[in-house]
Amino acid sequence: MPPSTAQAKYLGQLLCHVTTDVLWQPARGWIRQRHPGSQLACRVGAGQATYHRFNPQVRQHNITYGARMIVAKHQPDTAAGWLSSREIQRRGYFDGELSTANLLAHTCCHEFAHLLQHVAGKRHRGSVHNRHFYEILDELHTSGAAEAVRKRLLEKATDQGMELPVAAFEVTSPQEMLARWQVGEAVMFGGGARRIEGVIRRINHKTCTVDGSGRWQGLRYRVPPQLLKSLPRPLTEH
Repeated sequence: MPPSTAQAKYLGQLLCHVTTDVLWQPARGWIRQRHPGSQLACRVGAGQATYHRFNPQVRQHNITYGARMIVAKHQPDTAAGWLSSREIQRRGYFDGELSTANLLAHTCCHEFAHLLQHVAGKRHRGSVHNRHFYEILDELHTSGAAEAVRKRLLEKATDQGMELPVAAFEVTSPQEMLARWQVGEAVMFGGGARRIEGVIRRINHKTCTVDGSGRWQGLRYRVPPQLLKSLPRPLTEH
């Protein structure tokens, strides 16, 4: 069962603490040699967005972990669409095994690799997930830093009485997910105030093209299949 929003936000705070303690502290001296006065601030966002940014005015690196990202990485179908899943499988991180604990630990490493990439001057517009980025990310895994992140994250979750699943799960392939849907099917995606309803117009190689319906009529979206949910049709009398 995925965590509640409150639980996901609390797990996000654990990600922040582990990123600071396990990744930032050992690298802080090296970073400040190149960028004197650099600081790190981690926060938990309400949405899916998970990213690293640098504020040159205050020399502060900012890492945001999205609460909805954390929820998504508790379930095989919603975990499949994330780059972190593909990285673990394709590059053999954590022996290529997908689990919630592995995905969240790797997410810490992924965002911190962006921080180190920025410090090294190897992040450029249009060239973010480049060779230099993956050299850094590979090193975080081969050096044992990623395993240290995973271990600390599990320890902190246990100390707080929180469950962080370690059981491996199989992620459904994009082709299998696409096969679940049909042209003309009523669907919805998003949540809360951002929920959108529509009808599948076309099934593409990796996404579904959805024409908005109701108050979204006239808009068109390309949506990964794992984010779609069937929209119940209203009951009618015969």
